[in-house]
Amino acid sequence: RVTAAPVPAGVQVEGVGPWATPPDDFYRIDTALVVPQVDPTTWTLRVHGLVEQEVELTWDELLASDLVEAWVTLCCVSNPVGGDLVGNQKWLGLPVRELLARARPTGDADMVLSRSADGWTASTPLTALTDERDALLAVGMGGAPLPVEHGFPVRLVVPGLYGYVSATKWVTELEVTRFADATAYWTDRGWSPRGPVKTQSRIDVPRDGAQLDAGEVVVAGTAWAQHRGITRVQVQVDRGPWQDATLAESGGIDSWRQWSWRWTVDEPGRHELRVRAFDPDGPQTGAVADVVPDGATGYDFVQVSVG
Repeated sequence: RVTAAPVPAGVQVEGVGPWATPPDDFYRIDTALVVPQVDPTTWTLRVHGLVEQEVELTWDELLASDLVEAWVTLCCVSNPVGGDLVGNQKWLGLPVRELLARARPTGDADMVLSRSADGWTASTPLTALTDERDALLAVGMGGAPLPVEHGFPVRLVVPGLYGYVSATKWVTELEVTRFADATAYWTDRGWSPRGPVKTQSRIDVPRDGAQLDAGEVVVAGTAWAQHRGITRVQVQVDRGPWQDATLAESGGIDSWRQWSWRWTVDEPGRHELRVRAFDPDGPQTGAVADVVPDGATGYDFVQVSVG
């Protein structure tokens, strides 16, 4: 087993929710009315389609493989700006690229259509499953077996992609194919077929509508840009100049990052606080867009009263 690198002590900012999301609090988006119950002793994963060699993996073979631990933040494409459909946790699993290397996808393949035990499908770019990122066939979450509601016995975890194109729970099949030839559950319903995560940030404290005393106020929150990493966060008061916040320690480019900023306020009345995050390519966009078809954009903001 390849264990995850130690998490720096400074990843957590006081007043912000846990850097490591407890599994019981981790967001869920289910399309099935009843959570599938899959017997691991009879579970298999079939890899087929545009491959030179079909592969079938059993539960015992998976557990006997060289498994890898990785911290990865997952988020839902339907998460609104400032929303909480996002969570960070340590996953244990087999790198998908190792399984696909056994199957040897053909040169014209560019997508993997994963299927769940309940028939749900997701379209994942082949490159995201074969490059160096920690795309995993996960069997563990937070140092324990996957909870049933999070995909036991096996689910997909892919850094940098929204869950609807990557995070198939109760996964039983990987069909190597092409975007031109196949569609998935949500793309059939008008969502984008590829779904890269957009850089986003959120103010967690103070809460919207908070009543504050004059003096020094701690403004803090969370930002994410999976598989690119957060390089900077700025806060703006009443549409004034952007001010650099202090970043907490990084737990890796595939995990979210907390931040804080100290605001000295002596002017009573209502104030608006906005936040923006940067990845290596620059700042997140402030253009307001809805969640459909490939994720919401815009700056999170809160309005507070002082005095």
